[in-house]
Amino acid sequence: MSDAISQFKETIRATGLEPPDVIEPGKLHRFPGIGKRNGNTAGWCKLFDDGLGGCFGDWSSGFTENWQAKREKPFSQSERAAFTRRVDEAKRQAEAERNARQADAAKRAATIWKAATPAPGNHPYLVRKRIQPHGVKIHKSALALRVVDFTGRLTSLQFIAVDGGKLLLSGGRKRGCFIPVGGDKENPARVIICEGWATGCTLAEDEPTALVLAAIDAGNLEPIALAACRRWPSAELVIAGDDDRQTAGNPGATKAKTAAIASGALLALPQWPENAPEHLTDFNDLAAWLAGGEA
Repeated sequence: MSDAISQFKETIRATGLEPPDVIEPGKLHRFPGIGKRNGNTAGWCKLFDDGLGGCFGDWSSGFTENWQAKREKPFSQSERAAFTRRVDEAKRQAEAERNARQADAAKRAATIWKAATPAPGNHPYLVRKRIQPHGVKIHKSALALRVVDFTGRLTSLQFIAVDGGKLLLSGGRKRGCFIPVGGDKENPARVIICEGWATGCTLAEDEPTALVLAAIDAGNLEPIALAACRRWPSAELVIAGDDDRQTAGNPGATKAKTAAIASGALLALPQWPENAPEHLTDFNDLAAWLAGGEA
């Protein structure tokens, strides 16, 4: 069984996930998703009792993968059928746990949001970013931002500390959800999708007639863009991407381009003046720097 566990862990690591130190066969384990902090439980795995197979995935990115142990004797038809049943059962179990956690997080988000107070315009983060509150609130000195799905249902909250540190409510649903920034949700003529909320505020203040949605991160741009395309088929769709110039592979621009191609949207990236500092990455950085502020 130890060989099977080692093989299983190696397969999980090959996808970018870091499995738990101890994997108990027959038990569903949760651990941080790809690139997530300790305490995050978006990653999951289950090694089957016999050690001949298992499955794993990452709730935050939506992927799942199956694994079968290496052996000399090929799997029989009955073994393959049993493997398929176990995979289906494990995925149902993982889905049920995810739904329960997300439902609990949505309740906690609603409670926190109800008790929070409107954010003042002089909050240090807003002043530094040169943006307006746009309806966000204050929770324990941090800005509290609503994360909603396309039905308008609250699914989670994002918190932004005074120093700009960002944190999502544990267990909340993010994939396919967004932070509404401004604009008409009923019949928008133009929908702008960006990564961060501060960037969205800059774009909304520059173009108040547009519907602006913040996808939270680059990996969420494509699912938001595809859903927006279905929701508002007559609207002009724009992906306003980040330009991660100093990061290998430029994930902001790369994923923005992918989202634009998948949804048939226009692509907009910041155009940097020659003397712009290289650490600037998004439209808010650019606007704040041009205005003489700290980006």
